[in-house]
Amino acid sequence: MNIELSKKLLDQLIKLSGSVSDKLDRQITLMEVCGTHTTAISKSGLRGLLSPYMELLSGPGCPVCVTDQTDIDRMLAFARLPGVVIASFGDMIRVPGTHASLEVERARGARIEICYSPHEALSYAVQHIDKEIVFLGVGFETTAPAVALSVMEAKALGIINYSVLSVHKLVPPAMKVLLADPELNVDGFILPGHVSVITGRKVFDFIASEYGIPAVIAGFEPIDIMEAISLLLKQIVDKKAETINGYTRLVSEEGNIRAKNAIEEVFEPEDASWRGFGLIPESGLVFKKAYAGFDAAARFPVEVPYASPPEGCSCGEVLKGKIKPDQCPLFSIVCTPADPTGPCMVSSEGACAAYFNYGDE
Repeated sequence: MNIELSKKLLDQLIKLSGSVSDKLDRQITLMEVCGTHTTAISKSGLRGLLSPYMELLSGPGCPVCVTDQTDIDRMLAFARLPGVVIASFGDMIRVPGTHASLEVERARGARIEICYSPHEALSYAVQHIDKEIVFLGVGFETTAPAVALSVMEAKALGIINYSVLSVHKLVPPAMKVLLADPELNVDGFILPGHVSVITGRKVFDFIASEYGIPAVIAGFEPIDIMEAISLLLKQIVDKKAETINGYTRLVSEEGNIRAKNAIEEVFEPEDASWRGFGLIPESGLVFKKAYAGFDAAARFPVEVPYASPPEGCSCGEVLKGKIKPDQCPLFSIVCTPADPTGPCMVSSEGACAAYFNYGDE
């Protein structure tokens, strides 16, 4: 990172923020949709440096955090099935379900393998043909293509002991629910760079064209985020609303066609439950009939009752930008990274973890 350029940009941004705040005679509120942005903003100190002029709220951009409590319980039920090995990204391991976590189930004897990619889980399945390997398909448009490709490869190779519990989520439908919320008071959005690499810029045009709120796709370096905030402030002061691509080195208008084709080959959209949001139409991905044999939910039907979020946990309100993490009564008192109550304190992209680890100032 170019330190001198960063300092220069920060000075310019602080001056611009102050100017806009004075001109509007109020504090600006921006929401970063992506959990990685949340962490980068907290870690770099941007949130505190800009706090006199603007509030930076976290949104529903952490895939682990938005996974519904009932889906977490379903994962735990799978872990208890004889002969089943759960393969998962590391962030899911410590997320509390209603009565346990994958970490607890592993201590009780369940087979839980941490994988860095679905391909690694598929390779594990090839090496352990006497076991049923269930990969936990958690993530947004960013993760779904790799999962789809692993399923396509499994089908091509005739591998029958690999399946996926798909709890994938799609970001645009959740944004529409957020934007339709009459209590939402956001002047602009910092849109997720990773998701946009797959979806392309155009898919987010509705934010500006239908709701009149400016939005900018941002990369993940502090300098990227500062530039995105600057572009948002300029739109706000000029009373414009556009969806701008501020991450042109990786994001195109149409996105990654090959990745989108992989998703479309294996999955189709369906209504899905989000933590804090409830059921959102067409916001999840389920298996198409041609790949139904790889659907863990169909292969291993388990009875899982509806589960409410942990008592007192405000992760749902944090994900909707209704409160900041430190406004949750459990934050840092009962709920800590060492003993988390909700997923926002567990995930590396969780807003509560970012506030706890780096502070909000």
